[in-house]
Amino acid sequence: MKQDKRARIVEVTDVASEKRARPRVYLAGPDVFFADSEKIFQNLLAHCERLGMVGLVPSDGGISEGIVGADDELAQRIYDGNVALMCDADGVVANLMSFRGAEPDSGTAFEVGFAAALQKPVVVYGVPEGSYASRVAAAIPSTRDSGGNLRETKTGVLIEGLGQRMNLMLTRSTAMAPTAEAALEMLRNMLKGSGDDDDKVP
Repeated sequence: MKQDKRARIVEVTDVASEKRARPRVYLAGPDVFFADSEKIFQNLLAHCERLGMVGLVPSDGGISEGIVGADDELAQRIYDGNVALMCDADGVVANLMSFRGAEPDSGTAFEVGFAAALQKPVVVYGVPEGSYASRVAAAIPSTRDSGGNLRETKTGVLIEGLGQRMNLMLTRSTAMAPTAEAALEMLRNMLKGSGDDDDKVP
């Protein structure tokens, strides 16, 4: 039953997207936590408008409108709201900056994977230059093993290589742009059918 429900969500979403005059873009990222988040989203929404798209700001579950409840209840409202927005969107632009460490925000990474599972185009920005392995090696003592693989010196844990700028599940499922504005423009072109896999970079 759950599989049938998911299939219906994807089907309905695809039909709605085909009939839509202005593409809808879900604006994913840890920006919701920043002190200047309102200004950030105002700028993103304005750029969406200039490009003929509608930006979708992540839901806060109605907290900003005075909704109250237990923590779990509010968390579920936020989750349900954002899942609904992503299902309604034609594509996703995601800020995958390093957040509280060497990795992107975990919630944003989930949203990227969710959109990819729905076969919606995703363009990311904010990714640091250089490889993920080089950033980890700069932060954690690391050594090469006899096979040339980079590992954490203390634990022996392998540090993912292959020259990717992030975990390969993120780099291979998304296109990458240098800025939020460039990402929105790239997504607009992809939704028009002019984008291609050449935008994927290590």
